[in-house]
Amino acid sequence: MDLRDAAFGYGERAVLSDANLTIRRGEIVAVVGPNGSGKSTLMKGILGLNERVAGTVTLFGVPSHELRDRARLGYVPQRHTLSASVRATAEEIVSTGRLPRIGWLGRLRGTDRQIVARSLEVVGLGDRAATEVSTLSGGQQRRVLIARALAGQPDVLIMDEPTAGVDAANQHVLADVLDRLVERDVTMVIVTHELGALERLLTRIVVVDAGRIRFDGTPHEYAAARDAVHHDHDSHHHDLELDSDRALLARGPLDATHTDGKRP
Repeated sequence: MDLRDAAFGYGERAVLSDANLTIRRGEIVAVVGPNGSGKSTLMKGILGLNERVAGTVTLFGVPSHELRDRARLGYVPQRHTLSASVRATAEEIVSTGRLPRIGWLGRLRGTDRQIVARSLEVVGLGDRAATEVSTLSGGQQRRVLIARALAGQPDVLIMDEPTAGVDAANQHVLADVLDRLVERDVTMVIVTHELGALERLLTRIVVVDAGRIRFDGTPHEYAAARDAVHHDHDSHHHDLELDSDRALLARGPLDATHTDGKRP
């Protein structure tokens, strides 16, 4: 994927601007920064869930609004747990990840069920397929959501805070899961506040602050430049994403479209 001078936001208001970023096949990229800095806006912009107000986004060699095979992009949203009211098994949740491939009216075939089973095995939950998700721990539920994204057989997996709200032990389990995905040549973009458990997997770290990409380099380069690339958030940081969320609520529901009006 390639972003050139891209800006994302709502209406005419840009939450993140002047984004220039190239992610190559097989890379594991962490996107870090304080709350409201524009991290999630960047990821949703790539996915077509926010309006692109400037610049270009190219996915798999074509302009993002022309990409037809959206299943090539997998997405794990920022969510600590699944609702306790969800009365579904882990297998049923993961099966919904096949919908981009089979269509909303399609039926799961034997091959689809095998892919669902393998996805659960990859995240270490092969023995929990028939377990209701409401009875699983928060860390296990997070892995179910990763398995659901994997069931779509994406080339790129975008994860928004996969370790948030997960204890240290389960963060290391999640890191092991992502390690298996590295072996499967899945490109990953991970929004996170917690580099610790993931750092050994990363090829690059991107810092987003105050609506701009402030740093893009290797973990070694990040460690050397960390003090320089992070601002004094207490005196300078402003929650741009929160401001835009408030504006969005004032406007009413936003249709998830590209700037040309097409749905992703």
